[in-house]
Amino acid sequence: MLLGCCATFTCDPMLEEILKSFLSLFVIMGPFASVPVFLSVTKGMREEQKVRAASYAVGIAAIVLFIFLFFGRAILSAFGIDFQSLKIAGGVVLSILGIELVLGLSSLREKYEYSPAIVLLGTPLLTGPGVIVTTVIFVEEYGYIVTTIAALAALALSWLTLWCSRYFVKVLGKYGVEITSRVTGILLVAVAVEFVVAGVKAIA
Repeated sequence: MLLGCCATFTCDPMLEEILKSFLSLFVIMGPFASVPVFLSVTKGMREEQKVRAASYAVGIAAIVLFIFLFFGRAILSAFGIDFQSLKIAGGVVLSILGIELVLGLSSLREKYEYSPAIVLLGTPLLTGPGVIVTTVIFVEEYGYIVTTIAALAALALSWLTLWCSRYFVKVLGKYGVEITSRVTGILLVAVAVEFVVAGVKAIA
């Protein structure tokens, strides 16, 4: 009984870290903001083609994400970038992305709307600068196991969001999806502020 309680107590912090990392990565990936673009580029496709398109997008996003997850430290060292400086820079990038979502200034997504091949690469739709920086930060803070589990969960839920995109539009409507995207932006700005504050405190 005592051992069981101890095990539970020991696992709780790790579960909390996984949950926090997963939610942060999912919010930053912002698959709901990608739903309108995904629907436009897959218009006229058969169901199996849409599934392949979603899988292709998330697959490319996963490759980029895991490159930085496992080699992010080496890349930082090669460029002589301090971890706390990265945290502040990451917070600035995330705040810009969050404000873009809140104000509906999705210029970057609209720019690539003409080409499904470019849009579905997953960069910058899913694994953009914000996800890359956040992944490196989480590896430093929580380690590889927690970050890997959180990243896999966020990618899986992003794939499910894209695959079910037409259902989201039916249930929420066009404006509902837009509102969801803007709420995501607010959460993104909150994560950004947390990064900047933590980085400044560490340097001060």
